[in-house]
Amino acid sequence: MHLKRRAIVLASALAATFAAVEPAEVHPHVFAEARLEVILTPDHQSVKSLRHVWRFDELFSSTVLMEFDKNSDLKLDANELKDVADTVHASLADYNYFQLVTVDGKDVPMTPPPHLMANFENDQLIILFESEPKKPIKLAGKIDIGVYDPTFYTAIDFTEDANMHVDGLPANCTSKVIRPDADEAIAENQKTLTDAFFNDPTGTDMSKIFATKLELNCQPEG
Repeated sequence: MHLKRRAIVLASALAATFAAVEPAEVHPHVFAEARLEVILTPDHQSVKSLRHVWRFDELFSSTVLMEFDKNSDLKLDANELKDVADTVHASLADYNYFQLVTVDGKDVPMTPPPHLMANFENDQLIILFESEPKKPIKLAGKIDIGVYDPTFYTAIDFTEDANMHVDGLPANCTSKVIRPDADEAIAENQKTLTDAFFNDPTGTDMSKIFATKLELNCQPEG
């Protein structure tokens, strides 16, 4: 497989590629630091959109630079960055762009972002995009928002709680960052985890139980 596809697909094709040539390894190969901003509707009663920023590790970034630097000037110009962004956009479409969004434990349908932006700063690839739920998410009950890779190939980490935030929550809502303990997450979900998960977690969608999440809890006003 061409190195460009191996470098940029992040999880979907990469997992399939390596599974075909070597035993499955359940640990990340690509690392990124993330920021997530939750944008509310003007009336502050619903979640309107999610703004994501991912900053990738230098090793992965250098591979991307090597493959997309078509004029070999050791930098990525506007057209080359657009090529990166378009490739990532297409590659992550089948994985909901690594987004986890639930209301009271039920998945929320998200509209695919129309495009992604790519930048290259301090030898690191940066991906930015904004996505919206198909319908604004009313601030009621428990809302969990996070990022995870269902194939375990990419580790996207929020290094500080402040990197997940929402401004303007109404008084009846609270927010906190949840960082699950892996052993506790497995124990709490033992009944729903199948043998398939333990034999090959990359073939399931259960990696979401390990994801760092911003949890919003909203009580009825009264």
